[in-house]
Amino acid sequence: MKKQHADLNKESNRHKVVRLRLDASFFFERAVRSLDRHRYDKALKYFRLAVEKEPGNPVNQCNLAGILSEMGRFEESNQVLQSILSEVDTELHECWFYMANNAANMEDFEQAEDYLIQYLERDPEGEFASEAAEMLDMLAFELGRQTRRPEVKPKQDWQQKHENARQHLEAGQFLQAMEILEELVAEHPDFHAAKNNLALAHYYTGNVDQAMEIVHSVLEGDPNNLHALCNLTVFLQHRGEREHRDQLVSILKKWVPFHPEHMYKLATTLGILGEHQTALALFRQLLKREERPEASLYHYAAVAAFNTKRFKQARSYWRIAREADPESEIPSFYLNHIEEWAGMPPEQVPTISYHYQLPFEEQLIQLDRQQQTIPEQVRENPLIRSSFFWALNHGDKETKLQVLQVFEWIADREVEQVLRKFLLRRDEDDELKRVALYVLRQMGTTEPCQVVLGDREVTIHPRDLTGELPEWLKKWEKVLECCLDRMKGRYDICQLNDAQIIWAEFLRQNHVNLPGIRKVEGWAAALEYLVARLHGISLTQENVARRHDVSSSTVGRHVRVLEKICRVQRNESPFSWRSQS
Repeated sequence: MKKQHADLNKESNRHKVVRLRLDASFFFERAVRSLDRHRYDKALKYFRLAVEKEPGNPVNQCNLAGILSEMGRFEESNQVLQSILSEVDTELHECWFYMANNAANMEDFEQAEDYLIQYLERDPEGEFASEAAEMLDMLAFELGRQTRRPEVKPKQDWQQKHENARQHLEAGQFLQAMEILEELVAEHPDFHAAKNNLALAHYYTGNVDQAMEIVHSVLEGDPNNLHALCNLTVFLQHRGEREHRDQLVSILKKWVPFHPEHMYKLATTLGILGEHQTALALFRQLLKREERPEASLYHYAAVAAFNTKRFKQARSYWRIAREADPESEIPSFYLNHIEEWAGMPPEQVPTISYHYQLPFEEQLIQLDRQQQTIPEQVRENPLIRSSFFWALNHGDKETKLQVLQVFEWIADREVEQVLRKFLLRRDEDDELKRVALYVLRQMGTTEPCQVVLGDREVTIHPRDLTGELPEWLKKWEKVLECCLDRMKGRYDICQLNDAQIIWAEFLRQNHVNLPGIRKVEGWAAALEYLVARLHGISLTQENVARRHDVSSSTVGRHVRVLEKICRVQRNESPFSWRSQS
């Protein structure tokens, strides 16, 4: 019986066949393993097989050229590099630099010089630009003549447009970038870099569906486009499409990027996707390759180390980041908190974001404390801007209200465009849209606003915006109107302005839990009293109460609320930040 049972098991196991997927990734992994063991012959064989499986993948071909060069087969290496430029990717300009190195190793100095000129004319600010310039000097010495210099060619119109769009994107001006990129993509449908940046612009402003559609169009034309694959994986994670996301993650984890820009993109993407171990390995490689790594790169390495519970290593990286960027408060913030977090039970240790910025909640706290620097901080830091744009589209109602208040302080063209798009969202809360309309009015907008309210699209002129304010806000607006009306003729412009600032600050801090309002005049009298006291004007609560036809006890009660919120004391003004020309 036992023998029969064993035979049955053997028979059943015989049918459990595990198929080997002999694809490009399989041979690539074998090649890398062989390289680690210094078996260049085997590595060469496997890289060739990887190229055969995916002839359109420039990474595999570059790896093949690299191993041929390592083995001293420089001519074959150049043949592969030339085929990349002619058949796979004409924009992979570094191939010219690699061919120059191969030619120099073959002592064909004139050919090496030609390749370097080609590289510098095509990519004058490329990764190897400084090395190429030094190499030209060396070759000129060997050839016994003056150094050749590349011809400086003006950028074509489409290149300049793309550069402008990238600058807008990096500055956090996503809608301006979007306008330029949409025009570029319409003119050049195969311009994948522009499409990838357009997808990011849509993603940063919360339009994930449109971003995914653009990325899919890139991958239709170039299935191995690393930037598009990274972006798509992040978008899928955001939408909760786990199965497809996991398939792409397994592909990305096997990818060995050839170009530092690709390595950087892959490392940050894997970190965002929660693959901290792989991200840390890539960040370490980048730190070794960079001559002078930026503070942000040390921060990313620190985050990856922290998220893999390597607290000592994270601390070390953040200390270097602090030295590299002493004016930034970001490394210091994390160094101040690392001991607290490291001492928590493992399940309570937070996962830190890879963005080189303070956590969003901390940003709001600091902006609350430092209102005078809000516009400058947000204008100068694109990551902060993007986090606010993202929160307006994907945060809860309370967060969105806070963001709308911050937008009132920023009040630039980008904010106006974002708010106008927000007003047209059919899935958004009408109350929030009315607050957005109020912010637009405060910003001094002059163009009519298209807004969807109650599933009905209407056009509202700025002069009519008051009628669309939330009911609770209309009542409190009347307090300021009443106060300013009674103050006219008795107070100067500066004092009238202070009344508006105090009232705006009071509403900002209490928009969620505003006290009840029975009589507008009582609050107006309290506000006037505070302004008078702030400027050293002799005015008693009894006098101001009589002027507004309310009791002095009502004024006193409201003054205590305003004092508690605004911290106004007899010899101290929290509004010193207002003195701007």
